[in-house]
Amino acid sequence: MIFLILALTLSGIFLYRLLREPRRLSNGVYLIFALMLTALWAMTGDTATPLPALVGLLVLASPLLVLALAGFLLTNGVVMVRREGVSAANMLSFLAGSLLLALPVGAALAIASGSPVLTVAALSLTLASTYAGFAFTCFLLYAWVYSRLPVRRGHGAIIVLGAGLLDGEIPPLLANRLDRALALYERERKAGHRPVIVPSGGQGDDEPMPEAHAMARYLTSRGITPAELLPETRSTSTDENLRYSNHELTAAGVQGRLLVVTSNYHVLRAAILSRHLGLRAHVTGAPTARYYLPSAFLREFAALMVQYRALNFTACVVLLAVPPLLYLVGEALHTAW
Repeated sequence: MIFLILALTLSGIFLYRLLREPRRLSNGVYLIFALMLTALWAMTGDTATPLPALVGLLVLASPLLVLALAGFLLTNGVVMVRREGVSAANMLSFLAGSLLLALPVGAALAIASGSPVLTVAALSLTLASTYAGFAFTCFLLYAWVYSRLPVRRGHGAIIVLGAGLLDGEIPPLLANRLDRALALYERERKAGHRPVIVPSGGQGDDEPMPEAHAMARYLTSRGITPAELLPETRSTSTDENLRYSNHELTAAGVQGRLLVVTSNYHVLRAAILSRHLGLRAHVTGAPTARYYLPSAFLREFAALMVQYRALNFTACVVLLAVPPLLYLVGEALHTAW
């Protein structure tokens, strides 16, 4: 019963925080703990129900699930390289799959060796990797939750985040964002609103024009008038997309809530950045090719880990230090006895 009470309490806290400010990554932590406590309640609850057996089966099957996930990531890494070319970003899913296989095997071999040093090192790496896995699960689950929040009407502007040009033309990834913005604009127009559309993106070293100009050309070819557009041509990152777009809107006297359009894998990080910038914004996503999603989500997670680097560095240092400290304390006590 205690697990159920705690699960309901954390669920209530999660819902309160979600309604108050959905753009907090920490909301995902409350959600994960609520689900974990619910699983514990199910495992220790009434045996007349199938829940304990189902949860227990999932626990027993977890090694196979990890193996299946590793295989999926390795396969996806090969697909990414074939379709997108060789780059560090495109190799992320392959690297993650390799680590999922290597870490448990390495830990088992280290412990089996009987070496205290290798055993302690294996335990330290296991704790740190468990933290990373927990953080990624929180991120992935809450990214899914946030992306499914309803989009209200009545926005003053729709900001479309750039995603790079391909030989000066709009690539499919960016076209999906622009098409999503067009659909949202049409919905706003039918509700009696006329939001300004802000195509946001500067000019890369290998691009013949700012992304915003190519995006504006795409939008005007589909019925949007130049008067309804406010291109932002200086940004080179998501933070600058949001910051400079807000500057342009303020200078133009545009008021009201902002609706930010990006790709579905990028929604949560863009939402978090908009909150840090103090913007009244909701972020919504456009569809992305499925093969692209694993590497894209891993890249977004890595960016968030860097954004919160002080917290994550401290947590990893503490977790890495726990097994050596416990070993040293144990040795000291053994010697004293």
